[in-house]
Amino acid sequence: MRVFVTGASGHIASAVIPELLSAGHAVTGLARSDRAAATVRSLGADVRRGDLDDLDGLGAAAREADGIVHLAFKHEEQHSGDFAGAIDADLRAVEAMGAALEGSDKAFVGTNATGALILVGSQGRLTEHDVRPGGPRIDAENAAIALAERGVRSSVVRLPPTVHSSGVYGFVSGLIEIARAAGFAGYPGDGNNRWPSADARDVGRLYRLALESAPAGSRLHAVAEEGIALRDIAAAIGRRLGVPVASIAEEDAGRHFGHLSMFVGLDNPTSSEITRDTLGWAPTRPGLISALDEDPNFATEANAASAG
Repeated sequence: MRVFVTGASGHIASAVIPELLSAGHAVTGLARSDRAAATVRSLGADVRRGDLDDLDGLGAAAREADGIVHLAFKHEEQHSGDFAGAIDADLRAVEAMGAALEGSDKAFVGTNATGALILVGSQGRLTEHDVRPGGPRIDAENAAIALAERGVRSSVVRLPPTVHSSGVYGFVSGLIEIARAAGFAGYPGDGNNRWPSADARDVGRLYRLALESAPAGSRLHAVAEEGIALRDIAAAIGRRLGVPVASIAEEDAGRHFGHLSMFVGLDNPTSSEITRDTLGWAPTRPGLISALDEDPNFATEANAASAG
């Protein structure tokens, strides 16, 4: 396939693009800057300049491609406080690309976060059957799934908060930065709440499988570990940084965890049984705690890595 990838210079794309290329697909990645373009080229993909606000360009790229992997999200706006703006841009991008694909039977693989469903009220062990009528990032997921009724083989991959590899640890990279600045590794309350996790290379393989063969209207979970207690994550961070580990009271969470405060207390155990059965996906890479414990460059690379 000729595959168009948004968010092509990000951490997830660094695993998705090599996976697609190794399977024989031709990849063009969206890049909004010279630096991003250089990153995309270094992965072996062609470059299309533009961003999520260029809706005409996104539509044209969709029409030219045989399939789309939509990874982009305005994380900088989210972290700066304009979460609503980032959410709106994502929805408009999905709608623009979806309209261009209508009636084509081409593949569209969108992206959401498992935590988004918890933020809008889902409880207990999350499965692929859990659906919410609307909410932050949920509207874009539902718009992507609805493309299945308009002649598009659409699916959505829900990512856990901790997609890790090569010294990058998803939201845990943010917790590492906070721990280094504070001089201790914190966890919320009793720390029993759980985050799911997966290695980026396993996630990259799932995106390829979704692009190639996911049934129209599929919701998929890129989850290798169903849930790791935040207390255990903090303990691993403290162990590697050589700093104490401490509970953070609810009233202090906003100050201590900053932009992560809306996520750090989520209890987000997540199953991927349906995804594995549907696509034959079997994660094989190390788990999060093992990756933290075995990273030889933890003190430098892990601290510098972004959560995007």
